[in-house]
Amino acid sequence: MHKDKNNPDKERSTLQVERRNLIKMIPIGALLPWQALNTFAGELKRREAGTLEQELAIDKVYREAIVYDGLLIPRGWNETSFQALTQSGYTGFNASLDSQNLEVALKSMAEWTQRIADHPDKLIHAKTADDILQAKKENKVGVMYGFQNATMVENSVENLETLYDAGTRWIQLTYNERNLLGDGCTERTNAGLSDFGIAVVERMNELGIIVDLSHSGRQTTNDAITFSTAGVSFNHSMCEALYKDHPRAKTDEQIRAMAEKGGMMGIICLGYMIGPDPGGETTLETYVDHIEHAIKIAGIDHVGVAADFAIEGLEANGATRENWYVPRLTRFKPSYQVRWPPWIPELDKPERYLHVARLLDKRGHSTGAIEKILGGNWMRYFQETLKS
Repeated sequence: MHKDKNNPDKERSTLQVERRNLIKMIPIGALLPWQALNTFAGELKRREAGTLEQELAIDKVYREAIVYDGLLIPRGWNETSFQALTQSGYTGFNASLDSQNLEVALKSMAEWTQRIADHPDKLIHAKTADDILQAKKENKVGVMYGFQNATMVENSVENLETLYDAGTRWIQLTYNERNLLGDGCTERTNAGLSDFGIAVVERMNELGIIVDLSHSGRQTTNDAITFSTAGVSFNHSMCEALYKDHPRAKTDEQIRAMAEKGGMMGIICLGYMIGPDPGGETTLETYVDHIEHAIKIAGIDHVGVAADFAIEGLEANGATRENWYVPRLTRFKPSYQVRWPPWIPELDKPERYLHVARLLDKRGHSTGAIEKILGGNWMRYFQETLKS
């Protein structure tokens, strides 16, 4: 099948259409019926063999690549989670831990530190890019601690050093609501960072803690990009250009500004977060559309992948309409446009990024570009942002 990066619809023609076109190409009148059939069957086998060869090649690229997830929710981790991790092909992930207050955050990190100590054959506590590279060499998975809110900083910049010493390497400045640092993405106001928020960003830069803005409000995001001396992260977000007016999406201007300072964006795997508008269909194609748009704006070195749910996937982890969808109707504002089911089938399983790699390959992206998107870009970002 001919690749056409500028015309992905042509690349995504179905086999059925190809068969019809192939029949039209054969000069049936010049052949006996059995000859026509054999000619068709032979050509079809050659094309199918080529597709299989191409898929096997990209599967090998995936196995050898560093595959890094910008955000997993590792609550309730158990043996099933370990099994899913083995299936996934992951090299590492950002672990979103409990952030209610300093005590809870330290307890959550201590539990994960003990889990890693109990499974030294499977896990590494990742604090630097080198730790993740070591995990790849040893066929293990690196776990980088972080939080989707800065509430555990409480009202003291000094608490950041305590968090850092315990292993924290990324902090999202706000969740959806306002906190002491600034406004979240669904807050009624759009006030940006507070003076305390700027002080926290400055200290995070000094220590080597990543400034994440995935749920931060528009002005908070803009302020953090401006005041941070290090590149910031949107570790699980999407493009506003493709999903208009969603509070969690980042504008082209923000994506460009993030990239200009060396930052990183992970495209979120939740189907209802990447569009389209309610009532439309969201597919793996939609997901890769967001990756390609982010690359168009930020450049190939600043875009990666991120799940925002359990390693097993939402459905396998027990999400139902009653326990997942209904509670979110009250927890999130209508602007979130929560839908059921929230997942894209190919992404709601451990080997989610293998499907992404295959589609990127079909759309004509080079092996080098695919390796960067799968995890190479996260490594570049960690090398530049985290202290050795």
